[in-house]
Amino acid sequence: MWRELRSCLRTRASRRSSGAGPAARRPGARPPNLLEAAAVHVAACAGDDRARAAEAEDWVSPEALAFGVRELACRAVLALARERGQDPQTVARELLGLPAR
Repeated sequence: MWRELRSCLRTRASRRSSGAGPAARRPGARPPNLLEAAAVHVAACAGDDRARAAEAEDWVSPEALAFGVRELACRAVLALARERGQDPQTVARELLGLPAR
């Protein structure tokens, strides 16, 4: 999973350096908010859909996307922690394959 995320981030960096960015939003559609962009981006990266991830990257600035991804990660860890009856730190470490403290 992390390899795919790194690949998506590299693709985003190369697109940014080539001049693609927020100005390339979908014509005629309401602009997606940063949480929509983050949800699409993360789901696309998880599903190895680089084209969809790149599309979501164009919807908002890189900073907004990074904030949205962090917000999504926090909400996901909290939801899993509640569901499992565990501490959020334990769940986060488990998801990353880190040893328990």
